[in-house]
Amino acid sequence: FQGIFVLGLPYALLHSGYSGLFLIILAAALCCYTGKILIACLYEENEDRQLIRVRDTYEDIANACCKKLSPKLGGIVVNVTQVVELIMTCVLYLVVSGNLLSHSFLYVPMNEKTWSVIAFVMLLPCVFIKTLKIVSKLSQLGSLVHFIIIFVVMTYFLTQIHQWSWAKFRLSIEFEDFLVSVGVIIFSYTSQIFLPTLEGNMKNPGDFRCMLNWTHFFACVLKTTFALTAFLTWGEETKEVITDNLPSFLQTLVNLCLLTKALLSYPLPFFAATEIVYACISRGNHSNYKSPLFALGVRGSFLLLTLLMAMFIPHFALLMGLTGSVTGAAMTFLLPSLFHLKLKWKKLSFLEKCADISVFILGFLCSLAGIVCSIKGLLEVFG
Repeated sequence: FQGIFVLGLPYALLHSGYSGLFLIILAAALCCYTGKILIACLYEENEDRQLIRVRDTYEDIANACCKKLSPKLGGIVVNVTQVVELIMTCVLYLVVSGNLLSHSFLYVPMNEKTWSVIAFVMLLPCVFIKTLKIVSKLSQLGSLVHFIIIFVVMTYFLTQIHQWSWAKFRLSIEFEDFLVSVGVIIFSYTSQIFLPTLEGNMKNPGDFRCMLNWTHFFACVLKTTFALTAFLTWGEETKEVITDNLPSFLQTLVNLCLLTKALLSYPLPFFAATEIVYACISRGNHSNYKSPLFALGVRGSFLLLTLLMAMFIPHFALLMGLTGSVTGAAMTFLLPSLFHLKLKWKKLSFLEKCADISVFILGFLCSLAGIVCSIKGLLEVFG
């Protein structure tokens, strides 16, 4: 929840004003709700009316919903959506790495794309990662760096408290910019991909709902505090990546820490995406698809794909907004509410049905509008 993408939230507030604060809170509540109903889809009642876990993954839920149409159709849709979101996350890490390097070494005559290539070279060892154990160690180090970054940046914000003014918030907003902000905020909360596995590995799965409530609450408080203090500090001058606003004596230090965080965070979505693809390809009895060399080829191809996408779409906030609007909205709002209605229709109360339908409609509208506006923004950037 508190990943590197919180750096885009102050920029989202710039374009959404007071409504952005409301959106951060609303997104937390809706994401918490859809997380709960997604996990509810893993369970069915037995003859004694006891809940039994009959499904293990997001893919299993999707297949159960679409079994009348096609036994594997739902799983294919979910896997494709998951892979797209994970790959886009990897692309964002490369884009932000290029941005951070270019602003850290201003005296070096290279553009952001060239710096992204350098970051890509540093990530080449990812093709040799075979187990989640290595990924978890890297992610743990990344989390430690992230705490240091937030502490330093928040301390600086507080030293500028004499400059804060609520007058910096806009009451009137541009509708298209607002919709891009919606995508940015949604993307910062997406976690549904990992919830079934997380719940299945908890020592006490019965505590899952309580855990989800508290994590979303604290995530909401921290995101709101960070975004608000950053925006009150710089107002209309707030940039896409908030660290670009820091004074030079702090910017280089924080940027290098953020670069470390981005590079350490990249392996997790990269590993998850390649594992999904490799598992789908090697499910048959084709021995050629199970060789270590083939797995290396899959990882290498995905690594190169993320570089090419980072080179052609080097705009952090717009890319984050587009990803949030497409895959984020689908995995977080559309599919959980749709699956819950499909699997639990007969057991849901009228209010629960209304809640699921409302979430689905809201998610669909936000996704559609966000896609149109993000693509329009990218086209304008490219001239």
